[in-house]
Amino acid sequence: MTEPSATARSLDHPSPAEIRLESVLHALSDPVRLSIVRELAGGGGELACSYFELPVTKSTSTHHFRVLRESGVVRQTYRGTTKLNDLRRDDLETLFPGLLDGILTAASAEAERAAD
Repeated sequence: MTEPSATARSLDHPSPAEIRLESVLHALSDPVRLSIVRELAGGGGELACSYFELPVTKSTSTHHFRVLRESGVVRQTYRGTTKLNDLRRDDLETLFPGLLDGILTAASAEAERAAD
């Protein structure tokens, strides 16, 4: 991780050069993490961790957000005691053109099939 921690409330994120396709695909292969990314993509901005209603414990939720952050899929920042999540759409699009949109489109189609 190349970005130094300025305070105890800072989180390390990979630089764009450190984001690996394998890590992104691994992060998005989990249904819980994919649901987080789908919500972020549809939300149009930063969302607090507490916004998400996930079918897992708080500690498991923390793990999922950490995997997304460490893979470079999301950026997390603190505002007071709230941890906000933002999709790193621009970085991902520059590195892997069309990948995120393709995965989100496929996930939506799968969700529609499951609802039928």
